[in-house]
Amino acid sequence: MVNVDDIRKGQRAEGRATIMAIGTTTPPTCFDQSKYADFYFRVTNSEHMTKTKDKLQHICEKSMIKKRYLYTTEEVLKENPNMCTYMEPSLNARQDMLMVEVPKLGKEAAEMAIKEWGRPISEITHLIFCTTAGVDMPGADYQLINLLGLHPSTKRHMIYLQGCFAGGTVLRVAKDLAENTRNARVLVVCSENTAIGFRGPNDTSVEVLINQAIFGDGAAAVIIGASPILGVEKPIFELISAHQTLLPDSGEAICGHLREIGLTFHLQKNVAELISNNVEKRLIEAFQPLGISDWNSIFWIAHPGGPIILDQIEAKLGLKLNKLLASRHVLAEYGNLSSACVFFIMDEMRKKSMEKKLKTTGEGFEWGVLLGFGPGITIETVVLRSVDAIA
Repeated sequence: MVNVDDIRKGQRAEGRATIMAIGTTTPPTCFDQSKYADFYFRVTNSEHMTKTKDKLQHICEKSMIKKRYLYTTEEVLKENPNMCTYMEPSLNARQDMLMVEVPKLGKEAAEMAIKEWGRPISEITHLIFCTTAGVDMPGADYQLINLLGLHPSTKRHMIYLQGCFAGGTVLRVAKDLAENTRNARVLVVCSENTAIGFRGPNDTSVEVLINQAIFGDGAAAVIIGASPILGVEKPIFELISAHQTLLPDSGEAICGHLREIGLTFHLQKNVAELISNNVEKRLIEAFQPLGISDWNSIFWIAHPGGPIILDQIEAKLGLKLNKLLASRHVLAEYGNLSSACVFFIMDEMRKKSMEKKLKTTGEGFEWGVLLGFGPGITIETVVLRSVDAIA
């Protein structure tokens, strides 16, 4: 007789989900943050709005961002003038470019991760694709299958319009897939393009200026599986646990609405306070089973929604100044990359750990946390373990 329990046992992986490779990339055009206000008001034909320009310049100066990489160059915007206004319909033009550019940039990041992974592309069993830019059927996941030449039976999972917390979401989903599917190798791709939300200024809307000042374009990819093959695959971080939480009474704090004018963003002034007031509770829930309560004894991969968020988390938890260094570095060098941002931070952390010859890729610490924040307000909390600390 067939033993269903044996079949189920055979379907599951035996090891813990592990990140085995990371790839990151950006568009080629780099924008100096100190000069961005000049560019923005020139391309939107708004140089007469001097007071509003001064506001944007002030936001750029306070952002702690040095540079960003953007697809929306002056040439692109000249071909799509409606994108440079405040209210003219332009969704069709945005969609036309995003359906090409989002999977294209994702392909570049995926190829980097696959090369580092070192195994045949035919061994990838699942694809998770995440983006805030553009919606289509078949979607960016389908496009990437064809661009990479993945097997048609690759199981696809498309995640649209979740926002900045989704870097944690994709890890949570990938963990479940990897640990519940024997021999699964999950390719995770986050590709973000701010063309979905670029628009001209308005004298009364500071939110538009904030949106134009902090977000950048980029893509990241990781490969995740359980029970890495010794001598072939090179594990980096184990995914120990993953949690998602909605903060109470915060539904209107961060919002994005897809309209004929593109994706509009809306922020309340108390976002940083809401997040910082709730982070420790999330950490206690995640780390209590491990007996960890000293937040300076772990490494940190925190989504840098803005410098104020990082400052307030640091202050609330009494973190040492070097704890959020990787997050601050990525914010300065790339801006807020939405869902892809935490993987740029993860990559930066392991590179710096290798350069300094630290005993683990987690800045010398065995245990760490990855935090994603976004609309909801949603917090994703992922507990990580540096693999080289186990060996």
